[in-house]
Amino acid sequence: MALEALIRRLASTSGPFVEVGNMMILTARTVLSALRPPYPYGEELVEQFYFALKLCWFPLLISTFALNLGAPGLQAAGPLHVFGALDRLGGFFVLTAIRWIGPLVTAVVVSGVAGTAITADLGARKIREELDALQVLGVDPVKNLVVPRFLALMIVTAMLDVVAIVFGLSAGIVAELIYHQSLGGFFATLFANASATDIWGSVLLCAMSGAIIAVVCCYKGMSASGGAAGVGRAVNQAVVISLVGVFAFSYVFTALLLATHPQLQTIR
Repeated sequence: MALEALIRRLASTSGPFVEVGNMMILTARTVLSALRPPYPYGEELVEQFYFALKLCWFPLLISTFALNLGAPGLQAAGPLHVFGALDRLGGFFVLTAIRWIGPLVTAVVVSGVAGTAITADLGARKIREELDALQVLGVDPVKNLVVPRFLALMIVTAMLDVVAIVFGLSAGIVAELIYHQSLGGFFATLFANASATDIWGSVLLCAMSGAIIAVVCCYKGMSASGGAAGVGRAVNQAVVISLVGVFAFSYVFTALLLATHPQLQTIR
């Protein structure tokens, strides 16, 4: 009895590892399908790209500007103003707007807006057995449904990260103006600390985050079951898992970037 109870307990805890393995398999199938001809998903790719961009750009703009103005802008500018070092705010925004808040907000907005829509769409198709019908007709759901969403979210998150950086730095400029300071010091420390590595590292991080979000949301949508309630559960799980995956990847990516480019840790 004790052995059977232990086996049941181990079987119940193996579920998350099985799901992670299935997501890795889906990732490999998606990459291979994207590289292997034919390429019938062009129209779907454009549609998904426009769909995600249309839904995400305004929430991202507002969230990035407000978050950068609130936390690193006004809250950091206050102590810097007291010590007469408000010109250092530009260098501080390299750390926050470019390396931290820009990629973070982009991933959260894309996951919460576009990712949920993808999961709900594919989940509804799964419940209506449309995915099974495609396989019966000889149509590969991975190549025709997952690949365009995978590529679209990678491109969209990379583009939106640039928008997040621009509006994040704009929030720093507004913070300087609120404290009636010249922008010369802000831009001097900004360009002294910013580098091309910061930009491409941030964009690459966001592109890979978009890939993670796409794989997780497509997997949860295509494995949904239990009717409309099951689709709702799949949407909730997709958001949580995708954000956990993005944060874990962000830690690994940042550690590798700082290890290979130690000059980024020097504040000038």
